[in-house]
Amino acid sequence: MALPTEPIGSIPRPAALQEGLVQFAVGAIGPEQLTELQDAALVDTITRFEQTGSPVLADGEQSKPSYVSYPIAGLTTLGPGGAVIPFADGHIRQLPVLAAGPFRYQVHAASYLARARQLTTRPVKQAVIAPSALSLLYPPGGLAGYSREQFTADLVNESETDIRRCLDGGAAAVQLDFTEGRLSLKLDPSGDLLQHFIDLNNQVLDRFSDTERQLIGVHTCPGGDRDSAHSLDVDYAGLLPRLFSLRAGNFYLQLASEARPRQVLDIVREHVRADQRIFVGVTDPADPVLETPEQIRDRILTAAEYIPANRLGSCDDCGFSPFADDTSTSRDLAFAKISARVEGTELAASTLGI
Repeated sequence: MALPTEPIGSIPRPAALQEGLVQFAVGAIGPEQLTELQDAALVDTITRFEQTGSPVLADGEQSKPSYVSYPIAGLTTLGPGGAVIPFADGHIRQLPVLAAGPFRYQVHAASYLARARQLTTRPVKQAVIAPSALSLLYPPGGLAGYSREQFTADLVNESETDIRRCLDGGAAAVQLDFTEGRLSLKLDPSGDLLQHFIDLNNQVLDRFSDTERQLIGVHTCPGGDRDSAHSLDVDYAGLLPRLFSLRAGNFYLQLASEARPRQVLDIVREHVRADQRIFVGVTDPADPVLETPEQIRDRILTAAEYIPANRLGSCDDCGFSPFADDTSTSRDLAFAKISARVEGTELAASTLGI
């Protein structure tokens, strides 16, 4: 396919795995049984991804507790009471807080990539959490004997390792999940927090060569969980001009659920750099209505009015189930939307003559 199309990350877990997660949480099954359920879900995910015709696959995050918390699963130096993420429907997600240093990842995303690549010959991308999100683990009041500067140095090292192991492990692309970018403007309308996040992420990206950064992308969206968002009411105009100062080669932008997509695309055209590719979101995971391939084609053709076709791609707006307990979207609907995205992207490529 001349016009690239990629998934973002999570796929709703099968019912058996969802039930297994509940049973594991109350001690009714052990880690071995949970791993068996996760492995079965991964096999089914890869098989169904291949059936969609998708040129690039993902593991669907079947074994991740969430897109953000996988590096700290099992970390014993965490306490309650961290940053709160409020969603529009009233529910919240809350991060833990670091209680002692040093900070080290407990799990690296390359472990998920390795297992997925064993199951397919097609390219597999890997999503990783941006260091900016994990920076919220450090308590505002500081930690005795472990300064914020020490924590940041450790975080940057760990994040680099997370990305580099994925590249070394054969990832077709590595995607930094940066949903906190838009949220930061709700938490701090001055933009200072956003700039801090961008500067921190660039500390990591600067450790990679120009060639490597062409395989590294950044995903931004207003957050999606239980068919609700945390910052859809934040105007993209506050984020996008700074977003493209991130030194990454690819950008995955939520767009299908935007009320004024042409306004967003106009901002993109003004600020995107010549060495950056834009993947526009053409399916809305929070919408229970299945997009048609023709709708997706038309969304891509609209984007092509603003972005040169040789620097354009398509994606889903967000992951379909970024937290393991999110059952708001069915597995069948998620794969149907992916199939429509693949077919619609092929129609757009044919129309564009590429």
